[in-house]
Amino acid sequence: MKLATKFIHAGSEPDPSTGAIMTPIYQTSTYVQEAPGKNKGFEYARSQNPTRKALEEAFAVIENGKHGLAFSSGVAATDAVLKLLVPGDEVIAGNDLYGGTYRLFTKIYEKIGIRFIFVDMTDVNNISKAVTPKTKLIWVETPTNPLLNITDIAATVAIGKAAKALVCVDNTFASPYLQNPLDFGADIVLHSATKYLGGHSDVIQGALIMNDDSLREQLYFIQKSCGAVPGPQDCFLVLRGIKTLHVRMQRHCENGIKIAHWLRNHPKVGKVYWCGFEDHPGYAIASKQMRGFGGMISFTLKDDSVATATKVLSSTKLFSLAESLGGVESLINHPASMTHASIPREERVKNGLSDSLIRLSVGIEDADDLIEDLRKAIEQ
Repeated sequence: MKLATKFIHAGSEPDPSTGAIMTPIYQTSTYVQEAPGKNKGFEYARSQNPTRKALEEAFAVIENGKHGLAFSSGVAATDAVLKLLVPGDEVIAGNDLYGGTYRLFTKIYEKIGIRFIFVDMTDVNNISKAVTPKTKLIWVETPTNPLLNITDIAATVAIGKAAKALVCVDNTFASPYLQNPLDFGADIVLHSATKYLGGHSDVIQGALIMNDDSLREQLYFIQKSCGAVPGPQDCFLVLRGIKTLHVRMQRHCENGIKIAHWLRNHPKVGKVYWCGFEDHPGYAIASKQMRGFGGMISFTLKDDSVATATKVLSSTKLFSLAESLGGVESLINHPASMTHASIPREERVKNGLSDSLIRLSVGIEDADDLIEDLRKAIEQ
């Protein structure tokens, strides 16, 4: 099945009682049982909900997986994966990753005895060197947030299998339209469905997708027991968002190409981070495992000062200064003080995330209008 057809029909079946083409919002906390232990597959809404069930089936379809699970946020989904571990286990993760993930790793799970080793995953040899008998999880973001670094998923999976460690890939930046990590052997795919899957900046949600039945049962037990589940209204919104993922991502990619090249050619712009440039260190791998390069771009100015960057960040009209990404509207962000502020400055700078870095989530507006907005802000 082609991508466009898959995204529109994933998880969608007409409601058997009414014929409604959209899955209804089942706004209920409990379900009547015919007799003790005899029900229609639903007992209590923390454990199951028909709207959520349809969404979880959609998650599996769009990621070429067998099982999907929905969570109340991307961080809640991350938390569920980490709950597979026990004190003494080790996790290898990239040194360029979302600040909320880093915070959860270092401020919550390090305290209970999980060890995290952060390496430059653009060279998979660094992953191999970090493996020990205690390695139980390899955590991958590709492309990374915010420097758009690329990790070879297949090569990382090979290392994980040899080490008998799970490989989880955060696929939020790419979305299932551009990349399907399960196809390369990953054990778990994670999404902040808040971003491209929802696509309209109106919902907070997370997703996990996997093929292994036993792994699904373990993660479902965690989902049910810990209770970080989304409500049916949120599930409905993400189901609706998935139906237009392909057309939105096409425009995100088209606008991303135009803006990335425009920025690179601007005399006041310093370095542009975008994995679609042929001289990007990860271009060959990205071309192999992705179907396009997306609308996430980061850049610095030649006047590499925080004051100048702040002036640009505060001067755009169409690019809204805000957290998050992946919505239809364009957003501009200052990672050092916003999405990645929880990472100590010395760690950020060491890994290439400067205080003056600007991150763009390129929306689906007219590219010429977006370029003009950036031009005015940069040239003022």
